[in-house]
Amino acid sequence: MKASTSALLRATAGAAVLLVLSLSAQGQATTQPATAATDSRITQVKVYPGSATVERVARVAAGARSVTFACLPAGLDVQSLQVSADASVRIGETSVLSEQRELSARCSTSPLDGRIRELEDQKAALQAETDALGMVTGYLKGLAGGSGDAPGARAPMDARNLAAMTEAMRRTGQDSLLKQHQIQRKQAEIDRQLNPLLAERTRTQGNGGQVTAVTVTLAAGADADVKLSYQVNGPGWTPTYRALLDTTTRKVRIERQALVAQATGEDWRGVKLVLSTGQPRRETTGRLPTAWRIGIEPPPRPLAEMAYPSAPAAAMAPSPIMAGKSMDSRERRTEPLFDVSVFDNSFATEFSVPQAIDVPSNGQRVTMALGQHEDTAKLAARTSPRVDASAFLVAELDQPAGVWPAGPMQLYRDGAFVGSGRWNAPTDARLTLSFGRDELVRVQAEPERDNQGTGGFAGSRAERKVQRAYVVENRHRTPIAVQVLEAAPVSVDEKVRVASEFSPQPAELAWNKQPGLAMWQLDLAAGQTARVTADYTIGYPKDARLQMR
Repeated sequence: MKASTSALLRATAGAAVLLVLSLSAQGQATTQPATAATDSRITQVKVYPGSATVERVARVAAGARSVTFACLPAGLDVQSLQVSADASVRIGETSVLSEQRELSARCSTSPLDGRIRELEDQKAALQAETDALGMVTGYLKGLAGGSGDAPGARAPMDARNLAAMTEAMRRTGQDSLLKQHQIQRKQAEIDRQLNPLLAERTRTQGNGGQVTAVTVTLAAGADADVKLSYQVNGPGWTPTYRALLDTTTRKVRIERQALVAQATGEDWRGVKLVLSTGQPRRETTGRLPTAWRIGIEPPPRPLAEMAYPSAPAAAMAPSPIMAGKSMDSRERRTEPLFDVSVFDNSFATEFSVPQAIDVPSNGQRVTMALGQHEDTAKLAARTSPRVDASAFLVAELDQPAGVWPAGPMQLYRDGAFVGSGRWNAPTDARLTLSFGRDELVRVQAEPERDNQGTGGFAGSRAERKVQRAYVVENRHRTPIAVQVLEAAPVSVDEKVRVASEFSPQPAELAWNKQPGLAMWQLDLAAGQTARVTADYTIGYPKDARLQMR
């Protein structure tokens, strides 16, 4: 009876303890807010020239009261933080904490730690094996009568077992040394795999670098995704181009590429990448003009008043126009300078890369294709004999549609690399690309003849006559088109008169919309030679001096 009573008391006491613990746990659950998991991933990065907008997503469970985005780069722009979520999540305040990486339990670890630890264990096992083999080798040396320092005791020699003992020692020693060599090879292979991992972990974690943690207070009514976006300065992209010309088919293919690099402190692994020509760092409002006030300048003060002023003059406030100028100059001095000439377009264009992209945070340049444009071109050998007696092969084609920012260009002619140039968006509908020298077009500039004389009424005016001539020869086996450019004199003074005579008449007298720039268009057959001439008569007052520039 006593045993059953005591057992009942113990069971009752145990149930009471379980009830108290259960109530305590329930009380703690009701008083402590639920914290969501802090794991987040980068889903999209929009790269601008000189900056980038990073979007991260974290999954929160129903009932979560906060979520923390940890291990963010220290250089993020706090003013650019934006938090969004589904309708089932109410967003509260946001707090930002910056700390040393080694002080953060989450950021001090690396995804590479598991693999590094595995390789280090394999290397330690191999080292233990080679140490054991070293002990065996030392013992065998002692049995063989080695130095007194060698471990192992000398065994008494038995003539009957000498041959068998010698053979056994030889085989054992040979196997031991061979195994030691094989272990060294395995250790070298492990080091080859381990060293890059250690270097990558050091790079990603940094040496004493800072990290940022963003904590968002929220109330999640259901499982949902919370999105955090922020801007970081430093990343950028630049367009590059490749132009490939096939002289047989006269086809030109322009390949548009992009070079992306970043060193923000966080790797972009498997992210959706968007390249934008926008400028979020540019000024958002333009300058306003100041009033232009015109008045009569007061008469100058007498010298006596200037030398002996009757009373100290009060400090005059600067006039509005001068105040506007000084303020404008101050604004120009304090305005930040950004190299945006390459991407200076009237509107932004975005290029979305369809596949997932990896961009490590070590400054490595990642190249990706942004499409291509192909068209049939009009080929010609262009020469400017007065500047350079050489001919260059040029291709003229229609301007491709869309926005093509300026950037470096690699030029290929019939599969051979001919040099580098620069892509600049044309100002008209035609695009001209130069594909290097045409060595089979011979250009010769004849000596210029320059004569001066007088004319007009009673010899009141002077005349200057300039004669130029150029010879072009086609040494190709096929017909070609040749463009010869000539800079004709243009008068900028009504007292100077210019008369020009060309033979033959140029196809354009204002080539590329430049007055005075003439162009002959010649269609030469194989082996054909052509000669063009330009005669200029410049009349001006006899007592004047010409200014030529």
